[in-house]
Amino acid sequence: MFRYLCLFSSCSILISACPLKGADNNPLDLANPLVGTASLDDPALLGNAPPPGEEAYTGLVWPGPALPHRDVLLNPMNKDLDSANVNHGIICSYIHSRPTMVGFSSVVPGMTVIPLVGDWTTPPDRSYAPAYDKNSETASPGYYSVYFPALQVKSELTTTEHTCLYRFTFPKSDRSVVLMDLGAGNTGIQIIGNNTITGKGEHARRNGGQTFVAEFSKPFKSFGTFHQNVPAVEGSRVLRGDLIYPDSRFDQGGYAGCYLNFSTTNGEQIVVRIAAGRTIDEARAKLDAEVSGYDFDRAWHRARDAWAGKLNLIQIRGGTDHERRFFYSAFYHCFHSPRLIASRGKPFRGLDGERHVGDYDRYTPIPFWDTGRDQITLLMLLEPDLVTNVLRTQLEMAKESGWMDTSFHGDNAVFLYLGCWERGYKFDWAAVYPFLRKNAMDPGGPRNCLAEYLTNGWIHDDIVANPSPPYADGNAGVATTLEYSWDDYAMALYAKKLGREDDYRMFLARAHNYTNVFDSSVGFMRGRQADGSWISPFDPREPYYNFMMKEANGWQTLWLVPHDVQGLIQLFGGRQQFCAKMDEFFSTPYDPKGIARDVTGMIGQYCQGNQPDRQTAYYYDYAGQPWKTQKLVREILTKLYGS
Repeated sequence: MFRYLCLFSSCSILISACPLKGADNNPLDLANPLVGTASLDDPALLGNAPPPGEEAYTGLVWPGPALPHRDVLLNPMNKDLDSANVNHGIICSYIHSRPTMVGFSSVVPGMTVIPLVGDWTTPPDRSYAPAYDKNSETASPGYYSVYFPALQVKSELTTTEHTCLYRFTFPKSDRSVVLMDLGAGNTGIQIIGNNTITGKGEHARRNGGQTFVAEFSKPFKSFGTFHQNVPAVEGSRVLRGDLIYPDSRFDQGGYAGCYLNFSTTNGEQIVVRIAAGRTIDEARAKLDAEVSGYDFDRAWHRARDAWAGKLNLIQIRGGTDHERRFFYSAFYHCFHSPRLIASRGKPFRGLDGERHVGDYDRYTPIPFWDTGRDQITLLMLLEPDLVTNVLRTQLEMAKESGWMDTSFHGDNAVFLYLGCWERGYKFDWAAVYPFLRKNAMDPGGPRNCLAEYLTNGWIHDDIVANPSPPYADGNAGVATTLEYSWDDYAMALYAKKLGREDDYRMFLARAHNYTNVFDSSVGFMRGRQADGSWISPFDPREPYYNFMMKEANGWQTLWLVPHDVQGLIQLFGGRQQFCAKMDEFFSTPYDPKGIARDVTGMIGQYCQGNQPDRQTAYYYDYAGQPWKTQKLVREILTKLYGS
């Protein structure tokens, strides 16, 4: 869920390549990566209360350092990944309100690095997690730091193109230690000499880079390894004596890791740098090629320069200090994805399993249902060269796999290509169409329930007894029907631009399938059973995860017809009735019995914290009452982005 892009109506915006002058206007100083790591703090606005044991949803952003569009991303982790919120693939390892730190992430998925002084425990029993000073916590583009008062240790993080760097400032102690573990799974770690660690994590990486080399700027005086094949029983403690192997240079298994002991003087700094690759030699070559070496400040300043080039693409004037800071903090998060897989001329492994060498920069897939709705549209305006390479990447991936990529819900890749075409991009649009059409026509592809959609013009759901808290195994029949109708409208426009009139008429007819799930007797989009009958009972105020709706309730899903707002208006009998329905939507209190974790950030039944109804405030423009759009947009910005 990409929630933190907004352009403030009280600011003037200028797209430019010239840096802003003055400390108060420097985007590097205004951007704060921690923005988005806390939930709303007003219960009336928050929406769903989470189930016991879960925090409320935040913006699900990463506050740690990275370079724009690069794959090396560090993060502070104050939530154990083994018990972190995992919602449809999103792991939230940092919540601003949590007081202790589990460790810091690495370029290797699942790996944790933490500096300690004195006693410690081994994963998965992370009782060592130290408290950190919130007032010391600092995040800026390319940099993160935090201080552990009880340990008297300062931790700083930055990244380069291929490496992550940690700088730990220790007190005077003979018991300073750096603890490294690779997380659950079949992992392995080896200590080489007196300053190098190598190993391999369990989790596959997009470019195969889970093998790593870590080097320390200071030799360790002693060391050992540990592992735990079977995670500890919940509530129990792991016995250290059964896990720790002093002087051992090799270990493998679940939570394989090592401890590295140092004697440090007061204020002594130890720098750790880590690179990953398909092989140890490849990872070591990345470290050897890094011009910054152990010079943490040099790497940090280079990261800052890289971010300056991106954040200065948009200049804003006016507004409040809070608005300027919030704008650039949100803008900063826009450049974390998509991420570079392989630079031009570098090898990579395609979706066909074969080794390729690209003649362009290859990027990660676009999460079309999430950032494809807003962030990628912004990048179309700001980074045309990158987006052109994304167009090439998605097409090449389609050739390798046989299908155009999609993500999570719907089949929205057509929006990327049609949007770029409409904005004047140059590309082989005809070469893309067979894959877009195959997705839309072949039931064996990524469009779930496409056969039923083609036959009936809608997708059914089976009735479940207790669909909330979230029921994850349904078809989300209403929402999926609406998504496919929207996709089909874009397909119709695409076909028309290619001169394929038969396809244009076919897809345009399918674009009206949203009417098949509108129940005029209740005035809502409503689920159908396999025999076509309406699902009963039906309460539009109750949220669902995958039963009828998708992470939404009937109120929020009602408006998911952005391609035919005038047609939606006619379903209600005209503008007056349509505006009255929207008035009710924005004023009816949100007070459900069930839980859908994503439904947060509320004004009435309207949910800013998720995608399905995000466009609804602007529908007043279509219906002849634009002043209500103006009022609501300001209210959304003021209330829901002020944490």
